[in-house]
Amino acid sequence: MSLLLFILGVLIYTLFKVIISALYTVKPNERAIITSFGRAVRLGEPDSSAMHPAEVLATDDGLSPDERLRYRFPRLRTVGPGGPYFKWPWQQVHKVDIATQSIDLTWDPTKSQRTIEAVTKDNLTTGVAGQIRFRVSENHLYAYCFGVDSPLEHVMGYFVSVLRERIANFVDPKGQSLIDAADLPQSGGTAIDLSEGVSINDLRKNLPLIKDYMEQQCRATAGRYGIELDAALITQIDPPPEVDRALSAINSTRNQVAADISTARADAEQQITMSKRAVEIARNNAQAEVAPLSELAATLSQIKATGGQAALAAYVRNMRIPLLQKARRILLTGTDTGRGPVGTA
Repeated sequence: MSLLLFILGVLIYTLFKVIISALYTVKPNERAIITSFGRAVRLGEPDSSAMHPAEVLATDDGLSPDERLRYRFPRLRTVGPGGPYFKWPWQQVHKVDIATQSIDLTWDPTKSQRTIEAVTKDNLTTGVAGQIRFRVSENHLYAYCFGVDSPLEHVMGYFVSVLRERIANFVDPKGQSLIDAADLPQSGGTAIDLSEGVSINDLRKNLPLIKDYMEQQCRATAGRYGIELDAALITQIDPPPEVDRALSAINSTRNQVAADISTARADAEQQITMSKRAVEIARNNAQAEVAPLSELAATLSQIKATGGQAALAAYVRNMRIPLLQKARRILLTGTDTGRGPVGTA
């Protein structure tokens, strides 16, 4: 009887192990890797444990020549969505979620933190927070499943290290000049001396540049750890409260300086415009006064040239008639020789 029960138990165990537990399914957002005695099947080799000479290596985009020698990972044969599939008892199924996921920048399995601390180029300790979107690369499943124990932890550590290095050396490419160098006196300082940049402000204004730099530097994470960085969303760069208050005061002062400079420039331009208009008005008035005299001189020259001195004297006498009509008294001098009055009063 006991032997019969033992045989029945072995049959039930074999039925469960071989048939029931040998069936598995793969979700649409998953890829499955089958290992036989701990070894996965590579692309370019048959379903056996023997290495095939035509093994296909994963692409090494973003890796340096030295890293390409270290991270020579093969591409694995995967099982796509569907099922149920069958596996042998000596085989093991590794399912990998390839959907895009997001994780906080502050994620760390060893400790709890709200922000990542980083030191700027002017020795200010600031807190950085944000999110990272990533996905597992189908072409680098070997690195993700068998390369390291915790690939996501490695990627987060690599990303935080690159971010801290970038923050420590970041300089605003546009500069912080409030005044153009051409507007400064030759004996004075430079524009940089008058408005030296503040690193926290530079970082806040240039978040897109930092994000692009991080995405570019993290392209090698797929070849190293099997994880592709989709986007880096840095949402917060805040210094300590006392530093933030000092920066607010600096920003207020800089804004006031910029406003004063703009007002001074506007006033100077207005004064220059008014001076130019005053010069034009004076020039027009002078031309208006000179024009009749020039016309009279031209007329007198033409009369003298045409009729001689007698015609010129007659013209002068005729021009005196309106003046004599307006005069109340006429004074004749001794030098008058009958040519009419030469003085009026």
